[in-house]
Amino acid sequence: MYADFISGGILYKFHIRNRYLLKNKRIRFFLYESPGLKVKRIFIFFIFSVAGLFAENSLSLPDKAAEQGITLYWDTLSGGGMLEKNGHQLSFRAGSELVMLDGASFAATDAPAFSESGIKVSKDFMSIAEDLFRKSENDSMFKIGAILIDPGHGGKDPGTSRAYTVNGKKIVVTEKNIALSVGKMLYSRLRQAFPDKQIIMTRNTDVYLTLSERTEIANSVKLQKNEAVLYVSVHVNASLDRKASGYEVWYLSPGYRRTVLDKSVASDDSSLFPILNSMMEEEYTAESILMSKFIMDGLQAQIGNLSKARGIKAEEWFVVRNANMPSVLIELGFLSNQKEAMNLNDEAYLQKAAFGIYNGITAFVTHFERSRGFTSKK
Repeated sequence: MYADFISGGILYKFHIRNRYLLKNKRIRFFLYESPGLKVKRIFIFFIFSVAGLFAENSLSLPDKAAEQGITLYWDTLSGGGMLEKNGHQLSFRAGSELVMLDGASFAATDAPAFSESGIKVSKDFMSIAEDLFRKSENDSMFKIGAILIDPGHGGKDPGTSRAYTVNGKKIVVTEKNIALSVGKMLYSRLRQAFPDKQIIMTRNTDVYLTLSERTEIANSVKLQKNEAVLYVSVHVNASLDRKASGYEVWYLSPGYRRTVLDKSVASDDSSLFPILNSMMEEEYTAESILMSKFIMDGLQAQIGNLSKARGIKAEEWFVVRNANMPSVLIELGFLSNQKEAMNLNDEAYLQKAAFGIYNGITAFVTHFERSRGFTSKK
């Protein structure tokens, strides 16, 4: 019995040798590449457990992680977490008996439990983590294969726009032009820094693209084995409050549920699909949050006191909820604020903003590739 799973631009096939799942048995999901085929297959081997495999969780995960030099990430909102050491990651979710190993395979174990006393796991859970972290760091390196820059609006859609009179001269500032200018600056820097990666712009002229066309471009990027793609959307803000100012970086709200895997992944056992999809989705969210933080740090370092940092925020923007990859949306400032509009009309200021975004992206890429990556593109 086979089921398909698309990740990192690669078609994976599950070969399921037994329909009985997670009942007194332990599962391992193994990947191998068939000779002469551009298809990977995941064999799911069922190994009968020894007595007490699903014993009550009794180990404090934070304590065990500290003892073994493991970095623990934990999101109380989604109930998802990740362990990282020696360039490897183990992703888990409270209540789920599946864990993801290096974003490429899965294993079944006792479900981690979360309570007021902390995160509790079993000996079997820690055994899987320890086995993973003992592997060579060069076993299967992950990298960013493409960075997609999406300057917002364009053509017949100007986005927000304002006109001001300065020293008797009328100045019109338009979101689509600012986004395109910063997008081109960012593209130039990234091309120079990463000649081995695809640096793609959804538009490099004043043309109109629908939101669906933008995300289709992102989701159709061709990647090699173990490569991921990043999506960065550039916009400008406006408000009825003319005093509103500052820049902010948005990522998809962890509470928004989306489908990031092909549903055929569990065509013969529909109960498996929500678990696998949720785990991969949480990987994307975790990476988007981290990329948002890096970009915000980069903007703060470059812009300084010329504008204020409004922080990173969660929202269900169309482009970030429909791009099946780590995605962020950047608002560079408020055109409704005259002082900020004049900054956004100044090329030197836009260069600072572009450089800040560039520094944030490169910091994320460095972290991602040194840590072997958390996930892969659908």
